[in-house]
Amino acid sequence: MKFTYEVEQDNIKIKTFLAQKGISKRLLAKIKFAGGLILVNGQEEIVTRLVKSGDTVEITIPSESPSEKLLAQKYPLDIIFEDEHFLVINKPAGFASVTSSVHPNSTISNFVQDYLIRQNYENKKVHIVTRLDRDTSGLMMFAKHGFAHSHMDKMLQDRTIEKKYYALVESSDMLEKEGEIILPIDREEGSIIKRCVAESGKQAHTSYKLLEKKDGTSLLDIKLHTGRTHQIRVHFSHLGAPLLGDDLYGGSINKIQRQALHCHSLEFIHPFTNEKIKLEANLPEDMRNLINE
Repeated sequence: MKFTYEVEQDNIKIKTFLAQKGISKRLLAKIKFAGGLILVNGQEEIVTRLVKSGDTVEITIPSESPSEKLLAQKYPLDIIFEDEHFLVINKPAGFASVTSSVHPNSTISNFVQDYLIRQNYENKKVHIVTRLDRDTSGLMMFAKHGFAHSHMDKMLQDRTIEKKYYALVESSDMLEKEGEIILPIDREEGSIIKRCVAESGKQAHTSYKLLEKKDGTSLLDIKLHTGRTHQIRVHFSHLGAPLLGDDLYGGSINKIQRQALHCHSLEFIHPFTNEKIKLEANLPEDMRNLINE
């Protein structure tokens, strides 16, 4: 995969210029030592060479093979968006995002690995950008090459990827028509999985709007400003409004057998086209049925 850039300043090292374009140190090492190429005005150059305004820098990023540790498994993907750089799917509830000792296969990563291989793309390594809990549904993003992954990691750090969720929670007097929750989250003492609001934790920021309230259930539109583990589940449980189906944090499982949480919106500026991308995934049937009862 090739990318071409025109230099717009004088006396800058190639490696510094490429870092400004989003090439991480790890990716630069891969270009140098794993079959990539760096050309300046058509001539191969080392990364410490100085370039000047008007020079053309072309990089060739080596192709990526599928991981030998990740089993490719066929499963139909609900593809919301795809171009040469990114793949965004609508994840169903019930599947882990990545493999683990608990879920060694039949994860979304296994399914995406199979898709990349069957499509015979140049790069077949799975690069997961945004992940969801096993029982959360909705939009999940994958990068289709390491350079795209580097860009999105930086955007996640800079909080320039906007993610919104629908949640069905138990109605609480502490919920306003819209509000902000800024409370720190830490691992609960004695638990590997569970989190809690605690002064010792990392700051977490969640905003929400109440869309509908019916028979003790509230439908919320939630925006994450930080990305702490179980952030939505912890914050709303703390307000006495646990997610329906989320028995880990006190939610009732009488009406739904998984946490009623769905990532419905993903918005970002495309790092290669500078286009504003806004993607949507409708409320899934199990959650829609609950609010329509």
